Amino acid sequence: MPNVRRVDVLGFYCPVPVHEARKALKEMRDAEILEVVSDDPETLHDIPALVARLNITLESVTENAGEFTFRIKNSVG
Repeated sequence: MPNVRRVDVLGFYCPVPVHEARKALKEMRDAEILEVVSDDPETLHDIPALVARLNITLESVTENAGEFTFRIKNSVG
């Protein structure tokens, strides 16, 4: 089971969610999972763009009562 790290950026707006996600990803090992929880609608565009730039895997995006959870695998494939 991969290690899961969670970054809670509720209440923060661009560019904080992307900055915090990028910082966490740099500290993680390959194949670890990052969950980013945000309530900024801009993250629906910004986080997938970050993942594409880094060439890693966005496993899922879920929404619950205005909170978005991005599950990112820190490796390709």
